[in-house]
Amino acid sequence: MEPTSLTIIREEHAALVALLRSVGLMVARGPGVDRQNFFDVLGAMLFYIDEFPERLHHPKETELLFPRVARRVPEVAALIARLDGEHARGESAVRELQHLLLAWHWIGDSRRAAFEAAAGRYQDFYLEHIRMEESVILPAALKVLSAEDWLEVDAAFATNADPLTGRYPRDPVYDRLFTHIVTRAPAPIGVGADT
Repeated sequence: MEPTSLTIIREEHAALVALLRSVGLMVARGPGVDRQNFFDVLGAMLFYIDEFPERLHHPKETELLFPRVARRVPEVAALIARLDGEHARGESAVRELQHLLLAWHWIGDSRRAAFEAAAGRYQDFYLEHIRMEESVILPAALKVLSAEDWLEVDAAFATNADPLTGRYPRDPVYDRLFTHIVTRAPAPIGVGADT
């Protein structure tokens, strides 16, 4: 049976991939008639990325999972160092996207291309990051970590309350953010009005 933390990590990755693709869909649709709602929803999506994966998911990978794997599988240590570096830069990258979104919103369409390009690069970066974790690091962890290791890693990830996975104890703050995104984003991204 797979450790609980690996299931949680994969579910959180899947939720993040869905959100990243939703950002791409929103950008491709453009602001439409209701510019305020468009920028509000995109801002909420980027805030979610900054708040949940960057502050709750990544630190647990970096502090608990990755060091154990690197010690026992030295051939993946360089990849783990790269992934840790990406975790460290991730917060500033999403904050840069938030800034570029604000520039597009407040300064106008002359800033749209810069946001679109940065959002595309960010999505590509993140999808590759997740792919490497799931294709190399998680299988290595499954092979080399002890039952005691998994108890600690499982306990840490079990406290995550990501509303996008819908499976684990939910935090009202993140539920409110998730509800805001889903109810305001137009179909097929959410259930909001198609403007």
